[in-house]
Amino acid sequence: MDIATISGIIIFFGFVVGAVYIQEGVEGFKPFLNIEAFLVVMGGTLCALLVNYPLSQVISVGKVLKKVMASKGEDTSQIVSTFLSLSKKAKKEGFLALQNDVKSIDNDFLKRGVQLVIDGADHEFIRNMLETELDFIRERHKVGREVFNSLGTYAPAFGIIGTVLGMILMLASIEDVSAVPRRMALALSAAFFGLGAGYWLFLPMAGKLRRRSDEEIFVKEIIIRGVLLLQSGATPSIVEANLKAYLEPSKRTEIKEAKSA
Repeated sequence: MDIATISGIIIFFGFVVGAVYIQEGVEGFKPFLNIEAFLVVMGGTLCALLVNYPLSQVISVGKVLKKVMASKGEDTSQIVSTFLSLSKKAKKEGFLALQNDVKSIDNDFLKRGVQLVIDGADHEFIRNMLETELDFIRERHKVGREVFNSLGTYAPAFGIIGTVLGMILMLASIEDVSAVPRRMALALSAAFFGLGAGYWLFLPMAGKLRRRSDEEIFVKEIIIRGVLLLQSGATPSIVEANLKAYLEPSKRTEIKEAKSA
């Protein structure tokens, strides 16, 4: 699990609960126990999502949420080390000798790329295959981000709609003027739910998805470069020099330590 994401959600919730309790005590939570407002905001947000997106994409939100909560991406220094090992073996024994090594590779994208090299595919064919797959990955990630951006847009809007609806009902049936502040507080709870869900959860999650997508695309770009270098028969030193250019200094040090070990 991503500690930063979980911490951000829980800590802000704690701040809100603490602020309400310090100000009003236990009684201060009563205006927020408004199930009608919650249903209008969350139900309306979900329905708007169903109108805007196909059902299959709405259902896939759960899978996208797992990516938000994922701890971290792949270790780029390990990927570079893998290519160094593969290039050394290919230089000594040829591409067919890599068949057993492919079985032990966990990264499916890397595995497919190396398998294409073993199968004797040419440079352009490998590039086209891997870059086409990369384009589809970008598109899938784009849809996931758009869904959460939409949720972050709809939730505050339905919060305002819920507040307006509550005030209309309040003014239409007002008899006791002294009850107006309490009923207005209940109506405004819809705006709190909508704004809170939009700016506390959905939009930050869309931002996290963008960063997760950038990280995954970056890793796959390293893999494409490494596969093409492997196919071209580049020496291990050239493979290392090319792929280390993608890494930050601390990651380059890890590769040096791995080689010395």
